[in-house]
Amino acid sequence: MADLKLRFISALILGPLVLLIAWRGGEAFVALALLGCALFLKEWLAIVGAQAAGLPALAGFATLLAVAGLIYAGFEPWALAALAAGAGLSILSARGGKTGFWAAEGILYSSLALGALMLLRRGSDGELHIFFLLAVVWVTDVAAYFTGRKLGGPKLWPRVSPKKTWSGAIGGLIFGALGGLGVVSVLGQGGTFAWFVFGLAVSAVSQGGDLLESAIKRRFGVKDSGRLIPGHGGIMDRIDGLVAAAIFAVLFGLLFGGSLADPMSGIGFQ
Repeated sequence: MADLKLRFISALILGPLVLLIAWRGGEAFVALALLGCALFLKEWLAIVGAQAAGLPALAGFATLLAVAGLIYAGFEPWALAALAAGAGLSILSARGGKTGFWAAEGILYSSLALGALMLLRRGSDGELHIFFLLAVVWVTDVAAYFTGRKLGGPKLWPRVSPKKTWSGAIGGLIFGALGGLGVVSVLGQGGTFAWFVFGLAVSAVSQGGDLLESAIKRRFGVKDSGRLIPGHGGIMDRIDGLVAAAIFAVLFGLLFGGSLADPMSGIGFQ
């Protein structure tokens, strides 16, 4: 109960602030996304033992700054080039060792997430897409937690995350998609069934991102990614599902005809 109380207080403070910045968009949102992904990368590097190496961390943070600046300026293809260069430098700095590859994966993952969040917010219907994403991910997280504790049952992946259950995962899927649907309804969009199905997919990927972080922490014998947020652990513990879901949403948009400058422009659920 003490842990749950801390989680609630943290969410009550940080949630409205994130929503306000997401609503405003522009430079404030870019700064927030950059800060979140930089902290995400910092914790990733610490987990995989790359923080002390120096150069991988420097390459990673420089890559994030380059990606943010290039996308903000409208040079999206160059952002991809900067991302690849940063990951390559990380591998070279570790002379091909495992630490370098793990660090490079963190650079790729955090930089792709940063780019995805920026593209989702600034594109056509940016408010709809970013609030839809936040609603699905946040409701999924909360619903999975309470549904799993209430119903229990078979474990989802006990070797990686002993507390997660199939009941929690299914509850997160359903309620997460309904949460996204609520955002769509408030903002006056059509295509209810299509948005619900899309929400199910985003929720599933969000939970996959959570499991991915759990697998990495277990691989390196780490319980929490950090202690930045009371009751939640590190920033990586808090946004693991969001970064995975953002990347998926952009790839989905590109698959259905969106452009690199506005990946969701090809999606028109009616």
